[in-house]
Amino acid sequence: MSENKDLSLSLKDIQNMLDNYGVEELKDIKIEGDLEIEVEPLSGGVSITPEMLQSMVVANEAKQAVYHISNLFKMFGLSLSFQDISTIPTPVQAPVTEEVLKPRFKPLENLIAKKFNVSKDEWRLKVEEITLGATKTDGGTRGNVIKIGGEQAMPFYCWDGNIPNRPVVALDVFDMPISLAKAVKVHYEDVVHDPGDWARKAVKDYKADMVTIHLISTDPLIKDTPAKEAAKAVEEVLQAVDVPIVIGGSGNPDKDPEVLEKAAEVAEGERCLIASANLDMDWERIGNAAKKYGHNILSWTQLDMNNQRELNRKLLKVVEMPRDRIVIDPTTAALGYGLDYAYTNMERIRLAALGGDDELSFPMSSGTTNAWGAREAWMINSPMPEDSDWGPREFRGPLWEIYTGLPLAIAGVDLFMMMHPLSVRVLKETTQTLLGMIEGEKVDISNWIKEV
Repeated sequence: MSENKDLSLSLKDIQNMLDNYGVEELKDIKIEGDLEIEVEPLSGGVSITPEMLQSMVVANEAKQAVYHISNLFKMFGLSLSFQDISTIPTPVQAPVTEEVLKPRFKPLENLIAKKFNVSKDEWRLKVEEITLGATKTDGGTRGNVIKIGGEQAMPFYCWDGNIPNRPVVALDVFDMPISLAKAVKVHYEDVVHDPGDWARKAVKDYKADMVTIHLISTDPLIKDTPAKEAAKAVEEVLQAVDVPIVIGGSGNPDKDPEVLEKAAEVAEGERCLIASANLDMDWERIGNAAKKYGHNILSWTQLDMNNQRELNRKLLKVVEMPRDRIVIDPTTAALGYGLDYAYTNMERIRLAALGGDDELSFPMSSGTTNAWGAREAWMINSPMPEDSDWGPREFRGPLWEIYTGLPLAIAGVDLFMMMHPLSVRVLKETTQTLLGMIEGEKVDISNWIKEV
């Protein structure tokens, strides 16, 4: 019998031996031996003690390493035995001394005392100031005009620069009855068949600053109302209220240029906001109509700052639209459906504008009504049975519109298009309070549920 000698082999040595002899598989063979793991010293020459290694084994990462090493050994028919990791005692903690507690870095003692400031020296441009509506002296029939824009600072930073105008709200009106969320419908169900009555109620009862008339019946997939006939709804709204109005089409790229051109003609001289020109339709025709009949133009793009620049540039250079006649709409994505993208895009636009980008220095509009497209705003319950109770939609819906609008006010929106009367009230009171326009008063919405 040969004399026993210490033999040290690595896993690589075993693998090479098997390869040299052409062995593809081992059966009923067990290789026994002791396992030694060599660990390189840490940086600075610090050695790893058994206690430190044991502490590392307790860590989850080490547990995973043990698992994989064990599987690797099994591939070679080796038996690898570790004591149960969960039973390894936690290393005794070293005594806490003053030296241990001594901070390694200088503490930021004055962090709380620091004040956030944006220097007005950073701002090179102001946002264009746009006038909406025309009174008799201006050649129109509106009882008042509304000005938006003109900011020389970020929203509500009144101490940093001049903010001459507050955000305003336009309530949506449609030229035909449409499907509405129940929480909204209860407020308008008596007027949905008459655009004039609908507009009158929005202004008189719900204190809208403006009205947006949407000519959705012109869509070929809905009623395909001729442009000339649809324009009558614009005339009805102009006669029903004396506030400035926004005129919108159906969104159909083929039909809208014709519809908006005719609407601009019948509202000549009223300095309306024509909504809208965008890159997916004949923006030049719409822009020329707005310019010819003395209106403002809404430049609408979809969450893309570069596209917004491009469209604004086309309106300025091709249509030769005056700078004080352009309002931009970078698209509103509702809470839970991309509000963070909308907020970031609008904030970047406003920062770029104040920083000197004259292709973006225009007031912004938000289709805050989009909040009602989120299922959380109008559905009775979640469609997923495992979800928790969403609560009454009569309360949830207005909150969804409010929580969509308020962040965008902070991002720089000047004009909000909305639906629910309570949402309008809360947004107006909150933004005016932040601007110091409601002095000595608190915005009391503690009993807002009574208003729903």
